[in-house]
Amino acid sequence: MPRTSACPQLPLFGAAPCDADIDTVISWGLGCDSTAYVARMLTNPAAHGINLERTVVLYMATGSEWPETRLLVEKFMLPLLRKHRVRFVQLARNGHLRADGFTVLDDSRHPDQLFARGPWTLWDDLESVGTVPQQAGTRKCSLWAKGDVGDWWLGQLFNGRPFRQIMGFNADEEGRRFGDQVASKMPGRTGEFPLIDWGWDRQQCEAYLMERFGVLWPKSYCTFCCFPASMGALPAHLERMRTHPDLAGEVLRLEYTAMSLNPNAKLYGRKSLLGLLDPAQPRDRACLDAFERELDMPWALYRVRRLFLLSDEGRRRPVMRSTERIDLGRPHQLARRLVSISQRHGVEVEHDPAYGRARAWTRPRGTAWPMAEDLFTTAPARVIDKQDTGFEREWNALLSGSAAQLSLT
Repeated sequence: MPRTSACPQLPLFGAAPCDADIDTVISWGLGCDSTAYVARMLTNPAAHGINLERTVVLYMATGSEWPETRLLVEKFMLPLLRKHRVRFVQLARNGHLRADGFTVLDDSRHPDQLFARGPWTLWDDLESVGTVPQQAGTRKCSLWAKGDVGDWWLGQLFNGRPFRQIMGFNADEEGRRFGDQVASKMPGRTGEFPLIDWGWDRQQCEAYLMERFGVLWPKSYCTFCCFPASMGALPAHLERMRTHPDLAGEVLRLEYTAMSLNPNAKLYGRKSLLGLLDPAQPRDRACLDAFERELDMPWALYRVRRLFLLSDEGRRRPVMRSTERIDLGRPHQLARRLVSISQRHGVEVEHDPAYGRARAWTRPRGTAWPMAEDLFTTAPARVIDKQDTGFEREWNALLSGSAAQLSLT
């Protein structure tokens, strides 16, 4: 039975009697690298310095793992964990905020299923605000969906007590070991990186799992991940999409919604998933057909405003945004309304006849900061009303009442 916890306290249940004996946590992301480590370690735990009675294998459910990864885990790895009576803990977030806490989906030495998702997923978070993961900077989405949840649970379990956390970075990821050592701030934690110490790169991990289980173990990542493009794996990623056209349709809807609110919100930097699919190719056409089915839902007319402001020192501040749902309806109805009103006010409208979006800027984005943007757009009605703190004050201060207005009455 899943158990829920707020952070940083654990009000609904106390620590299990054996928790005080735990001194080792293995972070398992389900992918090739960490799976190779767990499988190899279980051939002789003592030889790898592991006491299974004092060890937990920890997994965070993001909610959007590929189906084949889940199937392989349940076919090959869960039986191994059961055979060796490995304590396997599965966690997930409860909501967007830290205060929402997390849920222990399962905590067992006899796990019989891999939980695909919990109460709140990264997909839920992205879709509710109309955005997609960003390639720039750190992997914030991974930190949000995995790192934060694991750290909350570890903080409760150890509470400053010394422990080691084994990470499945392969030998090509020495930089990630350095980054982990620099970023780690949990008292008592020591990170260990056995695959790097063994010199096992991705190919060696794949070869080991092929020899062990007779399968090519896939990379673990979310269906809507933006990083395949930056890692040179975009062709393989697109093939994976074509194998799962229904999943591709969902991801296309996520991207299309985000790009409706922000044309720059392409999944792969300068490339969009929609732009990479060729409707003349049958397998791509299947993905696009699934996308059209995904769009057959209620739509909304949104007003989206953005502020691009400078700090007192002249540095660019994080962009502020206000999103407001104006109306609900079918896409063609909302598009006609926006076109009609915009034409009366002499405002140009973009219309996508293929998939239904209509969009009009009453204040286009400029090129020089500080600046403001104000647009109306139609999109699938999955985005909530949300406004950054202090937005109206900053908006009024910058524009001093000069913003162009588009009356929707």
